[in-house]
Amino acid sequence: MKFLVDAHLPPGLCGLLQAAGHDARHTRQLPAKNLTTDKVINTLSAKEKLVVISKDTDFYYCICCGKNLTSWCWFARATLASEN
Repeated sequence: MKFLVDAHLPPGLCGLLQAAGHDARHTRQLPAKNLTTDKVINTLSAKEKLVVISKDTDFYYCICCGKNLTSWCWFARATLASEN
């Protein structure tokens, strides 16, 4: 699979994905780096058939509102039992 890791996640995640045999890039590797807009990320993911991995709630809300987004994974921050 081909992945694009969004700015809110560590670049080291790409290394883990690559070690598992996947093609993975971080937004830091794009021309605008971590300032790449969600629209550009979505366009790029559609063009190159990338799965976007993000914890950016903008992608989540776009799906909920019925906007046409390509494949993506959304990671929410895990909460500890003591935080509840």
